[in-house]
Amino acid sequence: MQDPWDEAPVGKRIKALRERAGMSRPVLAGLVGRSAEWIKAVEAGRLQPPKLPMLLRIAQALEVKDLAELTGNGHAVSVAVFAGAQHEALAEVRRALTDYRMTSSPRPASVEHLAIRLAQAWKIRHSSPDHRTQLGALLPGLIRDAQQAARIPGAGRREARRVLAGVYQLADFYVAYQPAPELVWLVADRAMNEGFEADDPYVIACSTWAMAQALRDSGRWEEALDLIRDALGQLEPYLSRDETPDDWRGIAGALEAEAAYVHGRRGRYGEAWAHWESADAMARNLGREYRHVQSSFSMPAMTAHATTLGVELRRSAEALRAAGNVDAETIVSVPRRSRHYIEVARAHAQRRESAAVFAMLERSEQTAPETIRYNGFAREMIHDLVQHPPTGMSRDVRNLSRRVGVLV
Repeated sequence: MQDPWDEAPVGKRIKALRERAGMSRPVLAGLVGRSAEWIKAVEAGRLQPPKLPMLLRIAQALEVKDLAELTGNGHAVSVAVFAGAQHEALAEVRRALTDYRMTSSPRPASVEHLAIRLAQAWKIRHSSPDHRTQLGALLPGLIRDAQQAARIPGAGRREARRVLAGVYQLADFYVAYQPAPELVWLVADRAMNEGFEADDPYVIACSTWAMAQALRDSGRWEEALDLIRDALGQLEPYLSRDETPDDWRGIAGALEAEAAYVHGRRGRYGEAWAHWESADAMARNLGREYRHVQSSFSMPAMTAHATTLGVELRRSAEALRAAGNVDAETIVSVPRRSRHYIEVARAHAQRRESAAVFAMLERSEQTAPETIRYNGFAREMIHDLVQHPPTGMSRDVRNLSRRVGVLV
């Protein structure tokens, strides 16, 4: 006799697993970046079942190891297949972020020295194929020292808060795409708070860029757009002044590009390309040699953004046409270049061109192994390739799957 649980809908399964874990709706909602009412509506079946990215967030929050526990499809698929394993340094980074001790070290780091360390860390992040491992080694000490500096009263506290906001912005790149969604919200919120405490429109805008991505990935589109509009409004009076640093214009362009992504994710074609065009004009005004360190905003990155926008809008022909207009080697950031190859692979996947998908994913892995290893889109495509490999390429696909850590 068939078990009724086998036919249970996704919402009912989420509710049962949540209650089994002793977790309230508000707690689960906070972990996945939604409201308690949204969780209640999903559990009651008033909303469609969440898509894969949100299912992964829910599975991780509930510590579910097998997606079939949520989907009920009867096929055991490890959450780690799509979400990736926890990086070995994540626990130490988490401990640093939650280190609330008020006692100071005998010789606290100077703000000037912290700013130099942060600048070096950004360079390492963009130049290293193993950028996550490199950041994992640097971040715990940098976080602790910057947090301590920001707690010391005095004339240098405002600058210390600027530096600490930058450290949290850097940490966002490390904790993203790992089985710790609560840390993404933690560092994004702290970066915003430090920007406000420093009363610095530029720092607020940089923090907004990270927070908007977290909101966008949670489907909180209007909140993301409102936040972007507010940050751009604070920057606008400064952008026409000759003495304003180019990075203020760079983050303004990055925010316009992020607004394009938000509209692309929600399927708003006209709005998406309007914001992309605004961002592209800003990039051209800044010149071919300009690149914003945090966001990688630049002329080559804008062409790469056009590929992603085409993918998000499910216009694969437009995405591939845009990809043909960019020389990926001109994308200075190694992780961003690797991610561009993944976006091109997504465009080919929409056209069911499996050999081209494999070629792009392999190029991504060769460029920055730690980018593809933690990218959920890439892992999902590799999983599909293992199930349905291109003709004559089964062994090559299995080798890529093994290297990336998608063990099906």
